[in-house]
Amino acid sequence: MKHSPESPAVICGEDAADLQSQAVAKAAARLIPFLLLLYVLAFLDRANVGFAKQALQRDTGLTEAAYALGAGLFFVGYAVFEVPSNLMLHRFGARLWLSRIMVTWGLVSAAMAWARTDTIFYTLRFLLGVAEAGFFPGVIVYLTYWFPSAVRGRMLGLFYFGAPIALTLGGPLSGLLLELDDVLGLTGWQWMFLVEGLAASAVGIWAFFYLNNRPADARWLSAPERQALEAALAADVRQQDPPASHSLLRALTQPRLLHLGLIYALIQMSVYGVTFYLPSQVARLLGRDTGLLVGLVSAVPPLCALFGAYYIPRLSRGPERRRWVGGVGLALAGVAIALSASNSPAVALLALCVAWAGFIGVQPVFWTVPTDELRGVAAAGGIALINSCGAVGGFLAPNLKTWTEQALASASAGYALLALTTLVGALLFGLLPRTRPRSVRPNTP
Repeated sequence: MKHSPESPAVICGEDAADLQSQAVAKAAARLIPFLLLLYVLAFLDRANVGFAKQALQRDTGLTEAAYALGAGLFFVGYAVFEVPSNLMLHRFGARLWLSRIMVTWGLVSAAMAWARTDTIFYTLRFLLGVAEAGFFPGVIVYLTYWFPSAVRGRMLGLFYFGAPIALTLGGPLSGLLLELDDVLGLTGWQWMFLVEGLAASAVGIWAFFYLNNRPADARWLSAPERQALEAALAADVRQQDPPASHSLLRALTQPRLLHLGLIYALIQMSVYGVTFYLPSQVARLLGRDTGLLVGLVSAVPPLCALFGAYYIPRLSRGPERRRWVGGVGLALAGVAIALSASNSPAVALLALCVAWAGFIGVQPVFWTVPTDELRGVAAAGGIALINSCGAVGGFLAPNLKTWTEQALASASAGYALLALTTLVGALLFGLLPRTRPRSVRPNTP
């Protein structure tokens, strides 16, 4: 019997392994840089309010409590619409849904240029969360459509470069835009929101024409490469021990999922408790207003996070090593957050570098756990639920930090609280149940 060029009988053994490696390499080269660009813009548009903080408060009279509430309201909208948005992505495909998310969040972010009252500030921050809901867990699910488990941790680590790159490059950019006061009658913070928001919308339109939903749709892979990659992904599902969950209801009611959600909430408290105040903290250490210099110095800790995102996932090869790598990484971040409250610029900046490397670097390790255990609609819903828990942490962080500092009349009390919650997250990471190794490992490119 004569086989067709795509027949499974023709592609087997070493040929299949080689084709899988080629397909993974091509997919990584095409998709990861573009997804990284999306994440850079997403993180910048949610965090650039930290760069606008001083100028926004000066021009609008926004109080510290109002700023903290508005910064956190992003995560309320994000959490409420996270699961429905990710289910829509699973149904309609990443190409359409990621494009929709980016265009709408970019427009809302640009509208922040007119947030001159507390009410408008609160409303737009909430709507920004609604618009962006589903983006991050959607990309996590999307990666499971393209990369076998053996390489997914590395791909997640590369994707996580987005947050530090956003602030490494976005810090100086935001600082420069903040200095454009009175250009065409707009303030610097208005220019910052307009330029960075509209950039996200433009790239969102590009995404619709650039992305493919699954390997079967990718004309830039040869037919044998598509087949080998799809076979490797299918083998992942068969080789799960215990089998991966496909049921949405079963996935969402697992205690393990709630355990993961709590860990991620505590991680995000660390991330946003530091991120939303990084420019103002650096400005205090330097004794200057936010601007280009503060933006440049604020880029140093996120730059260090690039090393964490690259090296920490490589320490966690194998399910049993994830627990101690994640736990130790978060513990170091927690201690560093406490030390970042130091009045010594050198000590505080070094501590911020360690903190950023820790809480960014452990997140790709964290996401290998649910992506190994969930598939299909269960992955879309379960990963979105975990990310919703992270959004709750993002909401709580600035508000609890501000409340603690005001209640105890201490500028360092908020960082002590964030350090404590990070250490609790480290403990919970270390207490994750042991995962039995697979009896059969997929081919590793």
